[in-house]
Order: sequence, then C-alpha cells, then structure tokens
Amino acid sequence: MKEIEALHARYVHALDDDRLEDWPNFFTERGIYRIATAENEARGLPLPVVYCEGRAMLRDRVQSLRHANIYEPQRYRHLVSSTLTENLSPGVVRSTSSFLVVRIMENGETLLFASGRYVDRILLKGMLYEERVVICDSRRFDTLLAIPL
Repeated sequence: MKEIEALHARYVHALDDDRLEDWPNFFTERGIYRIATAENEARGLPLPVVYCEGRAMLRDRVQSLRHANIYEPQRYRHLVSSTLTENLSPGVVRSTSSFLVVRIMENGETLLFASGRYVDRILLKGMLYEERVVICDSRRFDTLLAIPL
C-alpha cells in the first residue's frame, strides 16, 4: 500500500533530518511507541527498552533530548523495506517492515546501529500510528538510545 510506505518514509526522513519535534505528530493523540528486543517479544516478556504512551509523552521525550539528556552528537540514517500490510478492521491496518539504522557520529565514524522490524497499527484516517513497536534483532545497544528509531 503506497500510503503506508509514504508514511514510513516521512517518519524516517523526519528523524534522519533531525526534525524530532515532528516525531509526535506521526502518532494518534493516544498513540504508543515501544522499543523491544526480538528475544523479549518471542518470549512474550512485556519489558520494553523504551515505552511512550500518547503525544504528550513523546513530546516530553523530544524536550529531554533537546535540553536535558547528555549524549555524543550523532545522527541516524534509516533504511526501511519489505513492507507487508493486512487489514485489522475498517480503517485500521497492521504494517510490518524491516529496518536498518546506521549511526553517524560527529567525527564521521559510521556503523550499523540497529536492525529489526517495525510492527505498526495504523489508523488510515489521517495516516497516523496508533502503535509503533520497534523490535530490535539484538538485545544489546552500545550506547544510550537517544534518537527515536
């Protein structure tokens, strides 16, 4: 579905272009953003690496990144592919996509930072995420997960 792929593209371009203030607007007012490991998801373990519920919490996370958290300057480049969709109910679609995130440090060092899949519940009216679950292949992160995946 082209509209879903366009939503995913707008999402990752906002993050990659450091337009973090736009990030909450990709979600419904009560949208959920969760990062989990594939291992925990497979075992049905509920403990996420990151959990945000609602635009207000997403906005707070951005404000913390901009003004409170201390982390080495970096940026991401996302690659998203292999999007599959299925209708869950009228007006709601589940989307599953593979992703790679390359992290570029201020000194130019570039490395594969994360890989995995997005599992999304998308409200077609307005093309907004009701829920975005970022399932990372690895359970290990070598640094603070600062920028949203």
